[in-house]
Amino acid sequence: MNLDYRNYVFTDGRTMQVGTMYCAGRNYADHASEMGAVVPSEPIIFIKPPSAYSPNGAVVELPKFSSEVHFEAELVVLIGSDCKDIATENAFQVVAGYGVGLDLTARDAQQRAKQCGEPWAVSKGFRHSAPISSIVPIEKYGDKEPHLTFSLFLNDEKRQYGDSKKMERSTAQIIAYLSSIFELRAGDCIFTGTPSGVGSVTSGDNARLLLHDYTELNVSFL
Repeated sequence: MNLDYRNYVFTDGRTMQVGTMYCAGRNYADHASEMGAVVPSEPIIFIKPPSAYSPNGAVVELPKFSSEVHFEAELVVLIGSDCKDIATENAFQVVAGYGVGLDLTARDAQQRAKQCGEPWAVSKGFRHSAPISSIVPIEKYGDKEPHLTFSLFLNDEKRQYGDSKKMERSTAQIIAYLSSIFELRAGDCIFTGTPSGVGSVTSGDNARLLLHDYTELNVSFL
């Protein structure tokens, strides 16, 4: 299988070049709680580079610098046009589509960084740390922000379930916030946070993520 590591693939066959990946931390209260943290008053944002992207069907080589890589299933929003300072009520206009993705996290490296007050770039942005499903075009959802649910199965065991209605900040709110600071560009995407149930992956594991009724992501680990 020839996989494209530079372009998102839509369910209708279109492609779009991968850009910056913006990620929202602690956007589900249950996940914040399981991590011994609280929902922040302001969004927590970190970034993954384009080289973190992996397509559906990829085999992800776990990083040698970590002995504790965690899976975090998330709803992913793809930006379809450049924007800055966009209002929440207009944010849906710049969405190209939705998918489901894995925010793979080297948890041991992240904990060390937290203890030292250092950035999370290594623990979050290592190569192929952001597998993403095919993207469902925005036209499939009508003219308003959809209610979406998703699940993660690790080796056929259900481990996570997410519901966009339970996010502390909606996709539109996250887009508006990011666009007030950065200039979002077509091909950028947003990981919108993970629900509770995160855990470790090891070599030989297989993960299957479902964006219910729309698309799925299959990844194996080496």
